[in-house]
Amino acid sequence: MDVTATIKTILQEKIGATIVEIEDRSDLHKHHQGRMNAPVGSGHFDAIVVAASFAGKTMMQQHRMVYAALSDQMQTTIHALSLKTYTPEQWQQI
Repeated sequence: MDVTATIKTILQEKIGATIVEIEDRSDLHKHHQGRMNAPVGSGHFDAIVVAASFAGKTMMQQHRMVYAALSDQMQTTIHALSLKTYTPEQWQQI
């Protein structure tokens, strides 16, 4: 399973995400100093995550939920993660 599929599966299982869109942006960062010192195989990702479990939570709390769910990957396959999080109701308004 590739990294984006793994991220999607984890978020679906751990926080009940119904929509997970991930874009691998690693190629845009390949010459950055932090990227060169990152673990081999780790990457930069942009993610949109929609989950009912985000309801009633601040954006910071939502992001913390995602980071907690992906904590193992943050040490290995994810070097950087840009997040946009939404409840299903918020997502319908976009």
